[in-house]
Amino acid sequence: MPRAPSNPPYREQALRILPWICVRCAREFAGARLRELTVHHKDGNHDHNPADGSNWELLCIYCHENEHARVEDARAAGGVAPAREPEQPAATHRPFADLEKKLRDS
Repeated sequence: MPRAPSNPPYREQALRILPWICVRCAREFAGARLRELTVHHKDGNHDHNPADGSNWELLCIYCHENEHARVEDARAAGGVAPAREPEQPAATHRPFADLEKKLRDS
């Protein structure tokens, strides 16, 4: 059985067109650390490689592993993991809104 190439051709293109930042944890990569960035296929299809990079995102090796583990956990539970976490509503509680007044009054 033939082995997959260690550097798929889309990796080179992804590194040319995308910023060298993990889209999950926002760490920047350069030089020797660039090898820690992986190309993640947003739709999970490794054969879907549009030239504009619209199906790719760069993830560090840790976030990439976490992403795939999350998908596998969801499948094992009988569901399908969402492509992205749903957006959380903005917080409305302001615990320190009147802190200055409370400090003055104490």
